[in-house]
Amino acid sequence: MADELYFEDLQPGMKIRSIRSYEVTAEEIKQFAAKYDPQPFHLDEAAAEKTFFKGLAASGWMTAAITMRLRVESMHVAGGMIGAGVDEIKFTQPVRPGDWLRTETEILSARRSTSRPEIGVVKSVTLVFNQRDELVMRSVVNFIAPLRA
Repeated sequence: MADELYFEDLQPGMKIRSIRSYEVTAEEIKQFAAKYDPQPFHLDEAAAEKTFFKGLAASGWMTAAITMRLRVESMHVAGGMIGAGVDEIKFTQPVRPGDWLRTETEILSARRSTSRPEIGVVKSVTLVFNQRDELVMRSVVNFIAPLRA
């Protein structure tokens, strides 16, 4: 496992790429949708053909969950990556069965907490690309990182 990252390590301009790509399958799209987002374009190929997406597409929330996994695997924040809010999330292309997703994260800013001196708040932007290097999602999130003792 890579070294853990502390607040002091997370400097604006720092870029972190996912250590791997994640394959999205039709079965996983349908399972996620059945449990969390039961809409025709996520559940059934034939029904999806008649929708805006013109075919089976992953839920944006599934894409966001995969993104979180890739971020956590690639950025080992000491104590875990604790969310402190989402400023933006945009789904720019549908994610389809057979797509391979990867992430590129850039640290935008880092500030020490005024109320809790042992932590800092880090703002980052994550771009999610498929195997054709098409942007499928963009998010700007804030997370907590501990300061070194």
